[in-house]
Amino acid sequence: MTHILVVDDEISIRKALEKFLTHLGYTVITAGDGEEALRLLEKNPVDLALIDLVMPKIDGITLIRKMKVMAPDVISIVLTGFGTITSAVEAMKAGAYHYLTKPFELEDIASLVATALDHKNLKNENIALKRQLHEKYRFENIVGKSDAMQAVFELVEKVADTDSTILILGESGSGKELIAKALHYNSRRKDKPLVTVNCAAIPEDLLESELFGHMRGSFTGAVATTEGRFAAANGGTIFLDEIGDMSPKLQVKLLRVLQERKFEPVGATQTQEVDVRILAATNQNLEQAVKNGKFREDLFYRLHVIPVRVPPLRERLSDVPLLMHYFIQRYAKENGKNISSIGEDAEEVMMRYGWPGNVRELENLVERIIILKEADDGVINVKDLPDKMRGITPMHDKKEPVFDIPETGVSFKNAISNFENELILKALKKTGWNKNKAATLLKLNRTTLVEKIKKKGLEKEVENRTAK
Repeated sequence: MTHILVVDDEISIRKALEKFLTHLGYTVITAGDGEEALRLLEKNPVDLALIDLVMPKIDGITLIRKMKVMAPDVISIVLTGFGTITSAVEAMKAGAYHYLTKPFELEDIASLVATALDHKNLKNENIALKRQLHEKYRFENIVGKSDAMQAVFELVEKVADTDSTILILGESGSGKELIAKALHYNSRRKDKPLVTVNCAAIPEDLLESELFGHMRGSFTGAVATTEGRFAAANGGTIFLDEIGDMSPKLQVKLLRVLQERKFEPVGATQTQEVDVRILAATNQNLEQAVKNGKFREDLFYRLHVIPVRVPPLRERLSDVPLLMHYFIQRYAKENGKNISSIGEDAEEVMMRYGWPGNVRELENLVERIIILKEADDGVINVKDLPDKMRGITPMHDKKEPVFDIPETGVSFKNAISNFENELILKALKKTGWNKNKAATLLKLNRTTLVEKIKKKGLEKEVENRTAK
């Protein structure tokens, strides 16, 4: 139920508005002056207030200012028979949503009230959405407990609340955009826009206009002056994905924005200033691109202030079970399927797969399995996996473990850490998640095992398994 407060010293207007708005389905309370309105506001919920500008004791503008302190969410509309430009501007500066001059039609009131309430609801929805985004991209909510990802989170947490330019490096599908969102939503700019531009997805001849905007008539088809992505991101963050695909001409213009925070829209003669933080990402080797003359060296060093490398999934295999269970829960819920876990053999097979498409490939696979799986037994088995995976033999069926070293090499430290994680989880599974028995199997003291579980961030996985 929407509650409206009518404040006017003319009783006829109060009564007319009360009757009309009540007929429209609103709950209405009335006050004859500003002091009475403030008393009512202390005791009653109010969504919108219709306020006369000239009243005894407390005038309308003073009332609006006091209401902004007492109840900042109340939206105010000023009604007055003394309509002047000066009073209109003053009312708006005080916080009024709109200004209506007496005499007015009741239909105008109905339309204005509905529009104001829609505006308020949209504003509240935006606030709620931002709150959800801030919550979603908190570091502890990003799935990844491996040492490699913990090192990424530690670096990102240190630099998030700065204005430093960040270059996010990593293979396609490894989660670069997720890191960019975490950087933005954990920064002081989190309540301002985050604007994402995929430089590889926009044709070269349109990218300049997309980034910097254009003036009407500046090229064929430019029928109106259009704001670019940099202007849209003013005060916030712009994320330039696949920056390595940007043309040399645009690289020069981007360099100026990085150096001076200034640019000119296509066809413009005047310079625009912008307050924006720049995040960039690429799956290319930019240092090699610089050597090959395909990427400007000065731009590379401007972007490379703080590099963040997101490791491929094959370098953090201990995250695979966590990611699998996260995606299973998500897509089972979305599709109304009674699937809650993955069989041990299927999990081992997925742990031994190379994941060339990284986290995106894993997510797509889990979604496809859940959508297509007919048997409602609640468990994903080897038979549910694609053909290319079914040929991978689970580790316990092999005489010795097989390790795949990719062409690009592998981090020895991360490989050892992943193997330790796998050993710990396998020992716990084998013993029904009993830490004492698992420690005995691994020939470790129980306290040593507990410390390793804690240090490696495996507590949540162990707790979830123990609870089942």
